[in-house]
Amino acid sequence: MAEIMVERRSSLAILIPIFNDWESLRLLLPELDRAAEGLERPVSVLVVDDASTEPVPHDWPGQNFIALDSVEILRLRSNQGHQRAIALGLYHIHGSTEADAVVVMDGDGEDRPEDVSELLSAFAAGDASEVVFAARTKRMESLTFRLCYQAYRVVHRALTGVAVRVGNFSVVPRPAMARLMAVPDLWNHYAASVYRARLPRRLVPLPRGRRLAGESKMNFVSLLIHGLSAMSVFSDQVSARLLTGAVGFAILAMGLIGVTAGIRWFTDLAIPGWATFTVGLLLLLVVQLLSFATLFAFLIASRRSSVNFLLTRDAPYFILGITSVYDTAAVEKASTVPRNADR
Repeated sequence: MAEIMVERRSSLAILIPIFNDWESLRLLLPELDRAAEGLERPVSVLVVDDASTEPVPHDWPGQNFIALDSVEILRLRSNQGHQRAIALGLYHIHGSTEADAVVVMDGDGEDRPEDVSELLSAFAAGDASEVVFAARTKRMESLTFRLCYQAYRVVHRALTGVAVRVGNFSVVPRPAMARLMAVPDLWNHYAASVYRARLPRRLVPLPRGRRLAGESKMNFVSLLIHGLSAMSVFSDQVSARLLTGAVGFAILAMGLIGVTAGIRWFTDLAIPGWATFTVGLLLLLVVQLLSFATLFAFLIASRRSSVNFLLTRDAPYFILGITSVYDTAAVEKASTVPRNADR
């Protein structure tokens, strides 16, 4: 008897972390539905509820979709922050679905649904093996935020050697997901862990959109923690660069001290009274910088021999459960059930 081979259609999951932003996400889902119409593949949405303090509104999302097969909410036991919510969502999709790729995006509209097709086109052009990131070409935030962000980019590049050009908006193939499951740094920062794991990647220049509703929950402290989390992924590079910088400063300081001492002892030129104070201050700074940089470098080196967090081992402790809020099959079944005639 001849065997019948059925080719499995490639599927796509959309991962959206959220904290209380239900109204923005309600407005975003129809736009995602329109963007998914031409993809010709099953598309599901996983919303990672990062222990929102506001409950899911009644009958949310309150609409049917054409291209989205399902919408599910993965509920976390406690608030873990944006990056860890993404990590737990990737863990769930990798372990509980057969999705061939995942689109990671924010739920407030700043990652524009109409750009998903462009990311997927670049993803397909790379033989579906690269992580494709949206590289931001234009930002809509205030001037103060943009100036602080540029300063952060300079500091990040100086300390890590990696230029900051991307955020969360990206497409992740399943093989890359499998590799990320063994990357402890994913618990701290998603994009930085992709770079640190040296996964093949591609950048697509795209502008950033505007929020659909409400105001951003991010404040200065949240942004600072986010930036420090990204740099912590490259802590060994940071420690090595700090130690190198401290040694360079020590060499420069010792040279200046030597010049001052040479002028004092071997020439008749007058040395101002503040020269002795300056030499003492330089020596103190050199000792402190070298001590701090050396201790920090050894601390980071010792941590490389231990694995503090591993998704495949520890993620289940943070997941409370999953709820299906929309399913195309259930909607179609309900619409085809005949109603009993009125008696």
